[in-house]
Amino acid sequence: MDPPLALASLSGESDADWATAGATYAGAAFLGGIAVDEDSRAAARKLVARDRTEFLPDDPVAFVDRELAALDGVPIQSAVNVRSATVEPIADVAGVCRDRGALLEINAHCRQDELCAVGCGETLLRDADRLRTYVESATETGVTVGVKVRAEVPGVDLPSLARALERAGASFVHVDAMDTESVIRDVVDATDLYVIANNGVRDDGTVREYVEYGADAVSVGRPSDSPAVLERVRAAVDRRFGLETRP
Repeated sequence: MDPPLALASLSGESDADWATAGATYAGAAFLGGIAVDEDSRAAARKLVARDRTEFLPDDPVAFVDRELAALDGVPIQSAVNVRSATVEPIADVAGVCRDRGALLEINAHCRQDELCAVGCGETLLRDADRLRTYVESATETGVTVGVKVRAEVPGVDLPSLARALERAGASFVHVDAMDTESVIRDVVDATDLYVIANNGVRDDGTVREYVEYGADAVSVGRPSDSPAVLERVRAAVDRRFGLETRP
């Protein structure tokens, strides 16, 4: 990822237009999250009913293809964050991402009750065997696969889980550190995965902390549509990752 700054997915907001707007600052953009199977889509409709914004196209796989096609020629690494309660649709989206040169990110992060009730998001952190099958199914298509995870989930040892994901074929892990920033160091020490640190990335201080813990990249979430924040974070990324010294 060059520069090592990503735009993290925001459900119902992170589309091709959003990624294009951030391409001046970031090296990658994670579109989504996209609910890709019947159960996850039913959960997303419940979220919409309580005034959350969600992507609910009639055909989620075709939607992913259209959004990625719209990024052809945009100087940013595209990626797609997907939610699914079942493994079968993962390979379908993975094939589209492979053909479009995009990364696939499996969502083991969202914690809304509606999603967890059907086995999506954070629930996957507690079901490592199922999460590994998602990764394996995706990697069989030849796409580059990663997982978005969350720290501070009771009973979940992220470094151990990251090792299992690496064995299953994952190439990166996107860690929402919550209030335990040092978990980035623990994951970095446990694996050879490319580690993207997320949560509270706003300025030089937060970028510096994650770099000191060994992160390979950082990502911006909620303020990813704010040029002022992105400009400030990009300057910090250039400084802390030593990009200012490039000729």
